[in-house]
Order: sequence, then C-alpha cells, then structure tokens
Amino acid sequence: MIHVRGLVKRFGYTVVLKGISLDIEAGESVVLLGPNGAGKTTLLRILATLLKPSAGRVTVAGEDIVRHPQAVRHLLGYVSHHPLLYPDLTARENLRFYAQLYGLPEPDARIDELLERVGLARRGDDLVRTFSRGMVQRLTIARALLHNPPILLLDEPDTGLDPQAANMLARLLQDVAVEGRTILLTTHNLSRGVDFARRVVVLAGGRIVTDRPTEGLEVQDLSRLYLDAVAQEAA
Repeated sequence: MIHVRGLVKRFGYTVVLKGISLDIEAGESVVLLGPNGAGKTTLLRILATLLKPSAGRVTVAGEDIVRHPQAVRHLLGYVSHHPLLYPDLTARENLRFYAQLYGLPEPDARIDELLERVGLARRGDDLVRTFSRGMVQRLTIARALLHNPPILLLDEPDTGLDPQAANMLARLLQDVAVEGRTILLTTHNLSRGVDFARRVVVLAGGRIVTDRPTEGLEVQDLSRLYLDAVAQEAA
C-alpha cells in the first residue's frame, strides 16, 4: 500500500531523510518511533503530499505522490500536530466544509455517524474554540475519516492529552485498525505502540535502524530495543 525507495529529503544543507526504504502492506498497522529530529514528521508529510522528496520514489496504492498528488490525497486521512480545524465554526460545520472539499454527496448522515462515533454528538453544533484538547483531537480523527480513506497517517495524535482523553483516543484508533485500514502512527508512548501496532519501525539520524514485528514484545523489550537502536546510530 505504501512503497518507499531511496527517499531523501534536504532542507538547504541539512539532510533530514537519508535514503529511506520502507514497505507497508494493506491493512497493516505500523508504529514509527524515533527521537525528536529523527525525521518522523518529515516522512509523514511527504507521504501526505505536503512535502516533495529531494530524491527517491514514493507510491501510495500504486500512485506516485509527485506525479499524482491529488489522487493520493483522496486515499489518505492525515492527523498532524495541527488539527486543521476552524475554531470559529462548529464541529458539524467543519466536517461539512471538508465534505465539500472531498466532493461527498449528501454528507449529513456520514457527519452524524462520525460525531457519534467520536463521542461528540451532543457537541456537534458547538464552536470548536470551546472544545478541550481531547475533543479537538477526536474531531480531528473524525475529519480524517470523513471520506473513508483506506490509509491513515497519524503524527503523535496523543500529544498533550490527559490520561482519560488519551485512553478514549486509543480505543477509537483500535476500532479504526480493526476495520482493516492501513495505519502509520508516530508516538513517544511505547506502551501504546506495542498495544496498537503489528510492527515497529525506529527512525534515527534520518535512517531506519530497526524494523520488526511487535508480536511477543513487552514494553520493556521495546524500550531497550529503541534505546539500543538510537544509541548505535548516534555512535
């Protein structure tokens, strides 16, 4: 579903991604770990067609992200550090706006379904600026799911959430994974990574230093694996 070969990304003289190759199969859930500055967000922004590669080739469901970015965007739901919501619109108005962008016919039933699913049915007509951080994240997930994409790119969706909101978000993401979507998630929460994903990829120094299944891994195992991989790259 996601095919990356020799991906390089430069910002001026700084090389952030150094020849990454990665394959993610349809329906696979992958957690991407790495220290700050490792290139995780850059990789997700390239996959989301928000940045162009400096070198290499990336395809999503067979579509080249540089040649056919619009086709790729319709396959993706993207959750970034920015919610991409309008605070002076209601939750429902935000979803209706994005439904128009995606050309969804008669989207009201879909909007009602998603508001119910993310626990915001009673707040659908409230302005987003009145929402807590956790509520904004839930609405952001609803926005990402609105056009029923087969692929989700989730960049640290639990950052800044209190434990209750983080647990609610985790349950929502587990439900989404069960539906068979392809999911690439970045997080600093190792426990969530082990519970959520079938596979862990560690990015350090702009390179993939570990890529293995999560089956049989405990949180302590993943912590050691992560720290060892990052230390070896820094050495």
